[in-house]
Amino acid sequence: MSWFSQILENWISFSYLEEYRALVVHPLWLLKLLILLYSPFICTVLCLWALSFVLHIYKKINNQQESDVSKFWEKPRKIIAQVCDIFGKIWYGYEVIGMEHLRKGPGIIVYYHSATAIDYSFLVAKLFKEAQRECFSVTHRGIYRLPGLKILLNSINLKDFNKAECVEILKKGHLLGIAPGGGREANFSYDYNIMWGNSTGFARVALEAKVPVIPMFTQNVCETYRNIGKSRLTRWLYEKTRLLYLPIYGGLPVKLTTYIGEPIPYDPNITAAELAEKAKTAIENLRDKYQKRPGNILRALSERFDKHYKAN
Repeated sequence: MSWFSQILENWISFSYLEEYRALVVHPLWLLKLLILLYSPFICTVLCLWALSFVLHIYKKINNQQESDVSKFWEKPRKIIAQVCDIFGKIWYGYEVIGMEHLRKGPGIIVYYHSATAIDYSFLVAKLFKEAQRECFSVTHRGIYRLPGLKILLNSINLKDFNKAECVEILKKGHLLGIAPGGGREANFSYDYNIMWGNSTGFARVALEAKVPVIPMFTQNVCETYRNIGKSRLTRWLYEKTRLLYLPIYGGLPVKLTTYIGEPIPYDPNITAAELAEKAKTAIENLRDKYQKRPGNILRALSERFDKHYKAN
């Protein structure tokens, strides 16, 4: 072997490239790990993008007029509601107890926000399909501003509505869904603990619009998907950015039953803080009555497939 070949072999040996290899390989493994952890979220966004693309084509073909937005999206909304309702029934055995509280008049539906709020999506679909009621939903501005999804979110009345828009929706006689715990509750709540903090925005809207607040809780919703990565660091990052979304896992066909509580009527003599506390207590009462704690995935699965299961 020539001296040049020996030098070349030594130069490309592992010992010489170890430092550079670490710099390249470790970020690649980190990227792969992040893709794996966020794969459910990535798949969901890809599906939503595909649906948004279909709606773009629908809008192009049918030449939407801005003056009649709601009527224009009625047919796609019916199809989405039908698919969502069928999926909920087949996969989760989804049902609603107390639907009579939602069939007439305006009101604010307040609910516990699980990792995905999939139960609320099923409720909105069932309301539209069975009661022909549109339910507008308040979402985080970060979700509404995801590129390519605005046409889909607008078609299903999901938006980061401000206070004035919320009041206007209610005065027109519609329902409005709000999760006061928001992303904080979705990411960091443990075993159905409600994390509203000092949130009273929905109560101020209800008092201004003079509408009732309707509590909602879904049995086993935390067993559908669970998130990982709860720590002081991730909590600090969330509080600083309000954009953090922890990785989730799950999707098992557990039994889901949504309970709609008695509406809390409009009372001009109470404050927003008092109304918010009433709503929180109402949801906690529904939770304590219908949810076995701590939550258990195997038990929730047995409740889905055991024909002789009783809620009590």
